[in-house]
Formats: sequence, structure tokens, C-alpha cells
Amino acid sequence: MRTPVALLLELGVILAALSVLGTLARRFTLSPIPLYLLTGLAVGEGGIAPVPAAGEFVETGAAIGVILLLLVLGLEFSLAEFAVSMRRHVPSALVDVVLNAAPGAVAGWLLGMDGIGILALAGATYISSSGIVARLLSDLHRLGNRETPAVLSVLVMEDCAMAAYLPVLAVLASGGVWWQAILGVLTAVGAVLAAFTVSYRWGHHLGRLVAHPDDEQLLLRVLGLALVVAALAEFVHASAAVGAFLVGLTLTGETATRTRAVLSPLRDLFAAVFFLAIGLSVDPADLLPVLPAAFALAAVTLVTKVLTGRYAASRDGVGRRGKWRAGTALIARGEFSLVIVGLVGTLHDTLGPLVTSYVFILAIAGPVLTRLAPSRPGPGADARDGGPPAS
Repeated sequence: MRTPVALLLELGVILAALSVLGTLARRFTLSPIPLYLLTGLAVGEGGIAPVPAAGEFVETGAAIGVILLLLVLGLEFSLAEFAVSMRRHVPSALVDVVLNAAPGAVAGWLLGMDGIGILALAGATYISSSGIVARLLSDLHRLGNRETPAVLSVLVMEDCAMAAYLPVLAVLASGGVWWQAILGVLTAVGAVLAAFTVSYRWGHHLGRLVAHPDDEQLLLRVLGLALVVAALAEFVHASAAVGAFLVGLTLTGETATRTRAVLSPLRDLFAAVFFLAIGLSVDPADLLPVLPAAFALAAVTLVTKVLTGRYAASRDGVGRRGKWRAGTALIARGEFSLVIVGLVGTLHDTLGPLVTSYVFILAIAGPVLTRLAPSRPGPGADARDGGPPAS
């Protein structure tokens, strides 16, 4: 089998560049995500050094990256505790929808979009990036913080909401009829509920099925299972990330610990590819005309996401600093917003560039602001700002 020389060369140069940038970012205790995004912008179509041969690999690797990020994140928590947290944060989910979908809907109306455009822009401003947030929580060592279950509950409920939202949007964008939209919603929501029920009631058997003393076998079994579950979730228009997260939640004890160890290097590689892919999908020339509107929309929804995170954290009794950390963690937008553009972007000349610019701004601003949020309780701070490591 002959491997294209251009593919090997481009991937080698990209990975070497990401290594240098990651080392530079961590030297200053920053997240490397913004630098990875800017690298993608530089090597994408219209950038200063395009890499056409590597594009297909990066696109596939990005999908795997999101799955690995959420799979490893799920390994940090127990299913029973997370189920309790989800029930507690139903009001947080409602606040999230109202505060963050409304600015997109209003912006779409002001820009003269039709109903489909307004619905699409509302979804793009509503949904945070599970992939970026998962990596941030790991990079900043906040997985054990008291506010983290609240952040994850909001993220998972957003992804579940997409199970109902995306089928409707897809049917409307393609000119389908109402019953097709309802059927899509019922199928996707039913699949998500079934997955949660199966995972909650019988998930404890999963650890015994995948456990093996050999690390290679453990890696192959867990990753294979996560990819299959993610594929099934995507098939019914649910979220692959939620499917992978549920697989991680069902693994506990020594199996979870060993799985984290064998998957972490693979996660880091494909996570870098995921962030690169976001930048790679952007043509800088398309961004300039819509930057003022994108910055205005980003400024508004940055504030509304912070308010959402603060409210969710307050329901868990988290202190002042923890509320700020929760709020800033939710700022970044990413993969789902770009999926929405893919569904309806061709129907509106403005929507695609606007959402892409908006995502890029918040995908960079989110990690920076999250890093600047207070990481530890200061003298005299509320003890609720801290917390023991997650189980």
C-alpha cells in the first residue's frame, strides 16, 4: 500500500507545529486551544499555508477527538451521582435556553432572516462546545471542583436538546413536512432516553464485559464500544458525544482508572486535531464582512453564558469564585454550531460566515477567560469554592 507523501509531510509538519505551540502555551500556564485554532486558520483554505492533503484526515480525526474527550471525561464521574445532578439542573437547562437562544433569534430577526434562519442562529448561540469545555476542565485541573458537575449537567442537557432540535431544523431546511419533523424528534429523544435507562439500570455489567488485564485489549474494547455507541447516537440524530460520555460514566473503579491511563495519550492527540479542524474549516476572507455583527453577538452571549453557569453552580451551593469558573467554562461554542451551519448555511448568504466568525471568536475567548477565572479559593473565600476530587 502506497501512502501519499504529501499527507505524511503535511501531518508531520502540523503535529510538530502543534507540539511547539502547546509547549509554549503551557510554559505560561495557558490552554493551548486558542493557538491550535489559530493554526487551523493559518493552514485552512485561504490561509497562509494550506494543507489540502491532510484535510480529510483532520476531518475524520476531529470526530474521533470529540468522542474521546467526552469518553475520558465520563470516566471521572459515577453514573448515579451524575443522574442526581441532572435532575437537579432541569431549571438550569431552562435558564440556558432562554438566556442563550433568545439573542440568536433576535439577531436573526434584525438581520432580516426567515424563520429557518432565525431558528438556526438561535441554536448556534445556545449550544456550548462539549469538546472544548471537556479539554479545558482537564487542562486546568478542575475536574474535581465543586462546580464541575453543574457545568457537565448543562452540557449534557444541551446535547440532549440537540436531539430534538436538529431533526426539526433538518426537515425544515430540506422543505420536508411536519410529520417528518415530529417522527425525527420522537426517534431521537426516545433513543436518548433509552440509552440513559439502559446505562443506569444495567451499566454495571459493562465493566465486567470490557475488563481485561492486558492494556491493549482494554483499549480496543472500550474504544470500540464507544465508537459503536457514538455511531448509533448519530444515526438517530442524537449526539455522539453524549453516547461516548455515557459509556465513560458506566465504567467505574479499577477499570475506569486503567482506561483513563490508556486512553489519555490518544485523547490528547485527537483533541488537538479537533481544535485544528475548527480553524481549518474557516476561510479568513469570509470572516471580515461579518466581524462587527459576530463580535456584538459574541459579547452578548458571552455574558448570558456566564449568567447561566453562575445560576447552575448556585443550585449546587457553590461559592462566588466557583460560580465564575462555571460561567466562563461554558462560553466556548464549537462543533454543534458548525453542524447547524452545515444544515442550513447554503440557504442564507449571511448565516454561514456569521456563525463561523462567532464560533471562532468564542472558541478563542472562552479558554482565555476560563483560564483567568479564579482557580483556588483565596484568603477568606467561601469554603464552598473548593471541593474534593471527583469520584
